[in-house]
Amino acid sequence: MPRAKRSKQYRKLMEQFSMSFGFRVPYQVIIDADFIAEANKCKMDVIRRLEDTLHGEVKPLITQCSMRHLYGRKSEPGVEAAIEQAKNHFERRRCGHHPDEYPEPLSTLECLQSVVDPKNNGVNKHRYVCAINDENVRAKLRQVAGTPMVFIRRSVMIMEPMATVSVKIRSKEEKSKFRAELKTPTSKRKREDDDSDEEEDAKRAAPRSAEADKSEKKKKKAQGRKEPNPLAVKKKKSKPTGNPDKQHSKEPKAEEAVVAEADQTEAPKRKRIRKHKSKSVSTNDEATTASGNGEAHVVEAED
Repeated sequence: MPRAKRSKQYRKLMEQFSMSFGFRVPYQVIIDADFIAEANKCKMDVIRRLEDTLHGEVKPLITQCSMRHLYGRKSEPGVEAAIEQAKNHFERRRCGHHPDEYPEPLSTLECLQSVVDPKNNGVNKHRYVCAINDENVRAKLRQVAGTPMVFIRRSVMIMEPMATVSVKIRSKEEKSKFRAELKTPTSKRKREDDDSDEEEDAKRAAPRSAEADKSEKKKKKAQGRKEPNPLAVKKKKSKPTGNPDKQHSKEPKAEEAVVAEADQTEAPKRKRIRKHKSKSVSTNDEATTASGNGEAHVVEAED
C-alpha cells in the first residue's frame, strides 16, 4: 500500500483527471505484458494495488496483442502465472489485430496507441488508465491528453504526474470557467443595483398615503408587558345588588297602587243622606250599626 503522502498526491491527481477529463469509477485500466509479468515476479496482487493507487474500483483490461506477447514469453519464470491471471481475472479488449491478418502481434506501442487514441487526434476518447512498464511507450502516450499512467519500479506501483499536454488543457479550462464566473455575477449584480436604485427613487418621489402611515404605525408596536389573549380570558359576571324575591314582591305592589288610584279617580264618593227619626217609633225599634265604610242606615219598625 502506498505511503500516506504519496497516496494523498495520487488521490488529488485522480480528482483532477475526473474534473477535467471526466474519469469515473470503475476506472478502465489497460495492462500490457511487461507490467503483468513484473507484478507476478514481485508476487503483487495487481487488482488490489491498482485500487489503492487510483483510489477507486478498477476494471482491468488486456489486449489480444499483449496476450500473444505473454504466450511468446511462456518459458520465462513467472509468466505462466501471469497468463492464468490474465485469462481468469482480466477482461479481453479487442484491438482489431486478428492473428489471421497479423501473423505476428503488433508492438505494445502500436497496439495501445490504436486503442487509446484510435483517431490519432491526441484525445483519450474512452478514458483509459494505462499500466505500462515500457518507458518508450509511456513517453509516446504522454502526447495523448488526459491519460493517467502507472508503472512498477522496485516492487512499488507508481503513478506518473499529469503530463504537460494535459496540464495545459486543464489550465485553459479552469481559466475559461473563472472568466465565465467573473462575467456573470458582475453584470447581474449591476442590474440588480440599478433596479434597487430606481425603486428607492420612486419611493422617495411618491407621497406617503394615509394607509401607508397607518401600516407603519401598526408595525411599530409598543414594547412592554404583553397582555393576555382577550379571547382566552373569561368575562366577569355582574352580581345582583338586591334580593330577587324582594324585587318580584315590589312589582305587584306597584300595580295595586296604580289600580287603586284609577278607582278613586273614576268613582266619586257617595254623599251621606241623613234621615230624621219619626215620633211614633216604638221601643222595639232596632237600629243598625254603621257599616265599615262610615255610612249610616236606619230601619223603621212597623206599627
